[in-house]
Parts: sequence; C-alpha cells; structure tokens
Amino acid sequence: MEDNEKKEVFKAEYVPDKKRRGVPKVLIIIIGVILVSVISSLTTYFLVRGDNVQISAGNTTYNVENVENPVVAVAQIAGPSVVGVKVDYYEQGFFGELQETSEEGSGIVYSEDGYIITNYHVVEDAISSTSAQVTVTLSDQEEYKAEIIGTDSVTDLALLKINATGLTPATFGKSSDLQVGELAVAIGNPLGQEFAGSVTVGYISALNRTITTDGRTYKLIQTDAAINPGNSGGALVNAKGEVIGINTVKVTDTTVEGLGFAIPSDDALKIIEELKTTGKIVRPYIGIYGINMDEATAQRNRLVEGIYVYQVFSGSPAEAAGISRGDIIVEFDGQQVVTTQDLNNAKNEKSIGDKVTLKVYRNGEYVNVEVTLTGDDGVSSEATN
Repeated sequence: MEDNEKKEVFKAEYVPDKKRRGVPKVLIIIIGVILVSVISSLTTYFLVRGDNVQISAGNTTYNVENVENPVVAVAQIAGPSVVGVKVDYYEQGFFGELQETSEEGSGIVYSEDGYIITNYHVVEDAISSTSAQVTVTLSDQEEYKAEIIGTDSVTDLALLKINATGLTPATFGKSSDLQVGELAVAIGNPLGQEFAGSVTVGYISALNRTITTDGRTYKLIQTDAAINPGNSGGALVNAKGEVIGINTVKVTDTTVEGLGFAIPSDDALKIIEELKTTGKIVRPYIGIYGINMDEATAQRNRLVEGIYVYQVFSGSPAEAAGISRGDIIVEFDGQQVVTTQDLNNAKNEKSIGDKVTLKVYRNGEYVNVEVTLTGDDGVSSEATN
C-alpha cells in the first residue's frame, strides 16, 4: 500500500452517561442483576421440580417429579415406546460354509396391539434370506418373534407385527411444524441391545435435507443429537415427547461430527398406514429403465442432457404411449428433469391414473408424448421409473 494512500479508520467509543443525582448507577445495576437472578431461580424451581411439571402426550398428562431438565420428562414419555429389533440369519462364508450372522437396530411401537415401525435397511437381510428370524425386544426386556408386514426401500421404512397387546404406542407430532433450533432427543439402541434405550440430546439442525445413500435419495430432518449404528429405526422426539422423526442415517466421515438424519414423521406415517393396510406401496409408474445423460456425455454423442431411455417394459404406460429406446426425456409435465431421481421425484407427486406430458428428444427434434400413469405394484426398482 502506498504511503500517501488514504485509510479510513472507524473508532468505537463509549458514550458517557449523563450525570444524575441519587443512587449510583452501578449500585442499581447490581441490585437489578440480583433481583433477576432470584426471580429466575424461583421460576425454574417451580417449573422443574415436584408435581408442577406436566407434559401432555395425546390424551395423557404426565406429572414428573424432581426433574432437572425437560429431557428427563421426554425420556420417561417416549422411552417405553422404543424397542430393539434384531435379525438373525445364515450367510455363506468364503469357503461355502454357513455362518450365523445378526444385525441389530431400533424400532418404535406404532399401536398397542403390536405393530412396530423400523427402517427397511434394518430388516433388509431378513427379506432376502429364508433362514432369517426377526426379534423385537420391548423396553421391559420382553422378547417376541416378529413378522414383516411390509417394507418400502424408497423411504427406508418397514412395518413389523408381534403377538402382543397392551403396548405403549408412541405419540407422533407433526414434522411440518418443526423449526430449526428446536430441542431434539434421539432414543434407540446404539450398538445393539446392550445399550438399549440410550438417550442423546441435540437440536433440529436443518429441515428438508436431500441425502443420497446406497443409491437411494431421501429428504430428511438433520439433527446434531448423536445417532450411532443401532439407532436406526429409533425415535427422534421433540420437547413434548412426540416422535417427529424416524432415525435413519448419519454422516460417518472422520472430519465431521453431529450430522444425523431422520425421516419426517409426516412422510413416515403415510407410508406406514399404507403398509398396514395393503402390505406394500404402490406408486405411479411409467415403465422405463433410464440412464442419466449428463452434459459432457450428451455433447460427446451430439445429444441432449436428460434421461436416456435404455429399456421400455412390456405392457407399461411408456410402451402404450409410444416411447422407445433411444428417446431422451427432458421434461415431465413442464418440469425440467435431468436425472432419474428428478423424474422419480416429479412422478411420485402425481397419482395413479393421472395423464402427464413427457417432452422427449428423438431423432434430432423434440416431441411431446402423453402418458397415463398406472400403479407399479412393486415391480419397479430405484432405477426404474
């Protein structure tokens, strides 16, 4: 910097108080601080001790004694509704021998007659193995064999059923009402039944986070409450003791800490109700197997960016509409789509029977194709739209 260059310097100065007669200001401040402290202490005492603590969950009001912070009450309310889920199965070893293996996670009591919510990935091995046995351990350590009622890999949810009644079902809150900064309490079984009912505390860090794991993309609640292996399928609870999320994944990179994620309760309950009713999730279906055509690949092949149609399934809406291999889908009902995930997201906002317009690039020109969506009846995978 040149010596003659002008520099602006901003100085902050205290503005002196005007002099006034009477009690010195310092003394007034000290007295004020003492009064505020006393009032705050008395308020806290009467709020968090004795029978003055009342938290409502559903139609029940809980009186919690000798509570030093609200998490104690939250744990007492939600804790009995969180269970352990274990999958035992056999798998083939390196030399062809059978090896007994087990996976453990958590679950949430959905109804008093034995329906249990957990993650799809917790029971995934039980779906593919005929030797698998699923066991649910309640908060009182009672164990029950469980039946898988239905699963949905797209949302990472599963519904189990045990032969038991009189359970304590969780109370669910509205995840749509959440705000960043709210208290968040994670309850589950990190590392398995040995640490059953563990409680970790944090805050709602963010909402509507798009996370991709194992090729699946989810829109989730982010929290800094510790979520560890075994917490999957457990409860993320608000300050009222209401379940507002189903714990599902965390970022395990050694350079980060406190990045856990949960399925919003509003989204989960819709899926669980359908699984309970029909045992499966039926989504709108187009009937193609698509491959992402990014900009670089498109330029090399003198094509356009979008979803390259690699396969059209027989009897599908796509076949009926005249879509064929080599078409590139660039828009879905006026909305630009670049990846199969874009197409799936847009499609899943529609209903079975809806008519939609696909804009496709074909033989050097764009054409619009009308498609009537049908139900996939569980035949499509994440890569199939």
